[in-house]
Amino acid sequence: MRPLPASAPLAEADPLALCPARVHEAEGRARRGFALFQATRHEGPLIWILPRHAPQSPLLSGLPEGVGARLHLVRTQSETDLLWTAEEALRCPAVGLVVAEPGELLSLTAGRRLQLAAEAGKTTGLMLIQSGQGSNAAETRWACEQLPSPAPDSTLQQWELIKNKRGTLKLWTVDWRGETSAFHLVSAAGERHEPAETPP
Repeated sequence: MRPLPASAPLAEADPLALCPARVHEAEGRARRGFALFQATRHEGPLIWILPRHAPQSPLLSGLPEGVGARLHLVRTQSETDLLWTAEEALRCPAVGLVVAEPGELLSLTAGRRLQLAAEAGKTTGLMLIQSGQGSNAAETRWACEQLPSPAPDSTLQQWELIKNKRGTLKLWTVDWRGETSAFHLVSAAGERHEPAETPP
């Protein structure tokens, strides 16, 4: 197995960005919301791969602006099919983001194969996993939870970077309304910063 190339750390100006050409993981009850947030920040086709028996799937009418028209949902018969489909999608350079929901523990071998596919296609991958079912090969792992909101129009989430091969670990409280890629980072004192700019 040849070594994977070094990739840039998360940019300080954009701490919620996922390093391209790598595969990342998200766990927790708000992991699908985190995936939709990332979908708003990636151009091109979006591939979302689910097991056939998955009880929930993204509803096109409720997706953030610009995501529904680019989203392709794929349901697979087995875990083997899901991982194979994810690899093939990651190898396609035209794809902007690949999201997959494996139902079983990701082995180190499976994780490495996904990383090599992402490297080959220069495509970003995000595996939505159950807690404790991630792969050691993942570039980053995020723990995503919904928080009580202080106001009816506020949608607070806590996104914690619990694994990062290229940098430090950190926790953010994010106010993201789910409509566009704009969001607020909420300070510990509850004060909001200005809306973040969408990366070019």
